[in-house]
Amino acid sequence: MISVTILTQNSARHLNRVLQALSSFKEVLIYDNGSTDETLDIARRFPNVKIEKGPFLGFGETHNLASGLAKHDWILSIDSDEVATAALVNEIRQLQLDLQTVYSFPRHNFYRGKWIRWCGWYPDRVIRLYNRRNTRFTDAKVHEGVKTEGMQVAPLQSSVKHYPYETVHDFLTKMQTYSSLFAAQNRGKKRSSPWKALVHGAAAFWKSYLIKRGFLGGYEGFLISAYNGHTAFYKYLKLYEENRISLVSNEP
Repeated sequence: MISVTILTQNSARHLNRVLQALSSFKEVLIYDNGSTDETLDIARRFPNVKIEKGPFLGFGETHNLASGLAKHDWILSIDSDEVATAALVNEIRQLQLDLQTVYSFPRHNFYRGKWIRWCGWYPDRVIRLYNRRNTRFTDAKVHEGVKTEGMQVAPLQSSVKHYPYETVHDFLTKMQTYSSLFAAQNRGKKRSSPWKALVHGAAAFWKSYLIKRGFLGGYEGFLISAYNGHTAFYKYLKLYEENRISLVSNEP
């Protein structure tokens, strides 16, 4: 048996479609980090959904908290803006699950209803099906992933549809969140400077726009490349400030 886990915080925009796609699973565990919109009202409409509430400790640790509250050892981790296709659900149900294997599937990422195939958004394969007795998510606050040491990785063919951004406001909100988590995670562990922030930002933009062919994506390709560049810039600029604060606080 498989338990589905989903982290939520003000996730009402896509949650109804997300949960409808998972209606054939007997347990969908939602771990909510303080939603103030209709997220929990939507979740309560589905009889297979179990709601738990708790703090957000960074993405990796929070995923592990959620998996620990699930009924079954096999965990399918789905984001609150990911809609599993019927083909993926059927493929998962036909698996002969192996304890030494984790399973990945591709994501089709959308912006304003458009499937984005540039900027590193495609192919975008993620490992999300695993047995919690044998592995878990890393404890990283951001850019977390399921640990694969000593495990086999089996690629599934079917996909989820991912709707991470609908507006420019969504890009800015996520940039703030991810850059702050990156700075907190690497404070005192990684060096930074305004120059390093500038170099990382410029490199991220050109890598996305040229090497990963964002230029083929028109406006969306440019916007996503600019977002990648700005996020890298502010990640390292925030880390620079966090390191300076840490040095001052440690002075006698």
